[in-house]
Amino acid sequence: MGKMLELKSVLRRHATLDSLVGLLDWDHQVNLPPHSHELRTEQLAVTTEIAHREKTSDSYRRILDDVGEDYDSLSEEDRLIFDHARKHFEKSKKIPNEFAARKAEKQAQAYQKWVEAREADDFDSFAPFLEEQIELCKEEAGYVGSHSDAYAYMIDQFDEGMDPETIDRLFGPMGEALQDLLSRCTCEEEGVFFSGLKFPAEKQEVFLREVITKMGFDFNHGRLDRSVHPFCAGTGQDIRMTTRFFEDNPLDSLYSSIHETGHALYEQGLPPEDWGNRLGTHAGMAVHESQSRLWENQVARSVEFWEFWESRYRECFAEQLNGISSKDWLNSVMIIKPIPIRVDSDEVTYNLHILIRYELEKRLFAGDLMVKGLPAAWNSLYERLLGICPGSDAEGVLQDVHWSSGAFGYFPSYAVGNIISAQLWESLESSVQNVKDQIRSGEYASILKWLRERIHSVGARYSAKDLVKEVTGKDLSEQPLVKYLDGKYGKG
Repeated sequence: MGKMLELKSVLRRHATLDSLVGLLDWDHQVNLPPHSHELRTEQLAVTTEIAHREKTSDSYRRILDDVGEDYDSLSEEDRLIFDHARKHFEKSKKIPNEFAARKAEKQAQAYQKWVEAREADDFDSFAPFLEEQIELCKEEAGYVGSHSDAYAYMIDQFDEGMDPETIDRLFGPMGEALQDLLSRCTCEEEGVFFSGLKFPAEKQEVFLREVITKMGFDFNHGRLDRSVHPFCAGTGQDIRMTTRFFEDNPLDSLYSSIHETGHALYEQGLPPEDWGNRLGTHAGMAVHESQSRLWENQVARSVEFWEFWESRYRECFAEQLNGISSKDWLNSVMIIKPIPIRVDSDEVTYNLHILIRYELEKRLFAGDLMVKGLPAAWNSLYERLLGICPGSDAEGVLQDVHWSSGAFGYFPSYAVGNIISAQLWESLESSVQNVKDQIRSGEYASILKWLRERIHSVGARYSAKDLVKEVTGKDLSEQPLVKYLDGKYGKG
């Protein structure tokens, strides 16, 4: 076997091991029996340690060294694969096997404690586990030693090349513009007609499965299940999505499913022959979120989307929608109104939810905020930026799963993803003829084709910033997002 082929084979093996860890974690959040958490914690720790040991082994180093000897003769694509593999080997080698196993074990424990604390509205019971997750992140950053501070390291884990300075440059003007927009378009009325009505979960699921199938999701290589918090995990060959159902809030399951389908379509569009190496890997979580948010917002929160789907929705919920006009229905879908829950929020306020989490994460890692003070700081920022205060910690600081798994630095990816999605949408609209008419007809193939050709098929050849420049010809900027939202919701 040639040296480069051997490297690609090993990288595929590493990805296979990682996928097994991911499958155990997916099952932990979806199917695990209620008293099996202790065993699952041990399983995750052991499999993570095995995967880490293989990715830092002397035999893998020798393969990298052999390929490196022929570096000058490698193709441009093979150099990209090698450089990425070498970089991640050097980083992983600095992290002890014991730490990798301990981190996986503590994350599994923290997740279960978060589920219990959220259900009981008991932040104090979760606080020690959250403190432990922060310390684990700092410990890992200390082993690697590649960044000036631990939070910058965490951001880089989800988006290579992204840093707090770039995020601050984008978020500062975006936050000011969105607060101004919010003051001009907030709806003071209730605006949600379905308050007090019940939409059976079974019928919600029938409808949303029709929508995501139309979008292009391949159920032969993926599935949809239920979990406490919606997420997407796996690979293009076996992608796992989850959603949740509230009978008094039917849009939660629909839009969370459309969001997760955007993630799934990205994974299903990556080149399968390069699975495990840079060319078959996504370009970071900001780009990943741009794919999910583009489908969720630019496509599914449009008038054109509901011009096609409203009649089918009324078939599913004839009793609930009896006497509700199309205008009232659309107003309920498009309402701009601050609410405590991030995943249910509208396009304008969503990014303010992210700014709050970003500010809190920075303060936690800088030592300016202690975990015990997190609920009060959370509520204070919600009052300042959104003019509301969560009624409980369950709908406040405990609402998101991310911190229970140590995913600090991930939240900025959502807002950067929104920024990228708006910039991509500008280019897509100029390239795809009559795209709104196609959405009005329930046709999404041309949108998916455009994304597959320009985003999915290129893997991780580029960083998020470079990919945006490659596709749109412009530097990453918050202005297209501000322009899009102001044009859609602004009232002068």
